[in-house]
Amino acid sequence: MNLELYVIIDRKMIKDRSPIQVARETITGGATAIQLRGKDMESRDLCTLASSLKKIVKKGRALFLIDDRVDIALAVDADGVHLGSDDLPIKIAGKLLGKKKVIGATVRNLSQALKAQREGAGYLSLGPIFSTKTKKDLPPPRGLKAITQIKKKIRIPLIAIGGINRDNVASVIMAGADGIAVVSAVMRTENVREATRELLFRIREVKR
Repeated sequence: MNLELYVIIDRKMIKDRSPIQVARETITGGATAIQLRGKDMESRDLCTLASSLKKIVKKGRALFLIDDRVDIALAVDADGVHLGSDDLPIKIAGKLLGKKKVIGATVRNLSQALKAQREGAGYLSLGPIFSTKTKKDLPPPRGLKAITQIKKKIRIPLIAIGGINRDNVASVIMAGADGIAVVSAVMRTENVREATRELLFRIREVKR
């Protein structure tokens, strides 16, 4: 499971661009995991889009995950699902999806991280690390120290999210994150492919 560069495709962020084309460019740029986020979409439309995106992601040999929706993940046979604190409990999602599927969990602190790990999460997403406007009503930034603190206590991969971009990605990896999850750092750029490629290059440069 390679979570070095985890790109979230959010329909709200790409505006009038095609999510299919955005996915192709992201995969070509080297993204190792793709999450589809479609909170404002009807179930039928989300399922149709997810099915199309899965084909593209699989060709690029990346991981394909669905945000929140276990039913959609099941319907399209995605690699797994990412769950927030208000979503279906990890244990129940695990029973529905089966042991071969990946379940990611959003955490804000060490106690949440340890709890999610105990319940069967395959990886954790910690954030926001830096200030971000991608989502509303987020807690204050956790900072790089939180990455180091939590990484020392868990056994599963830890990815960092929130305000991460080409200028600060190196510091995030050096703090101990196994990878990063990004939305605006890729979705809000004119050249999605190059933005993705540069982020991956900077991640791997630190890991050498």
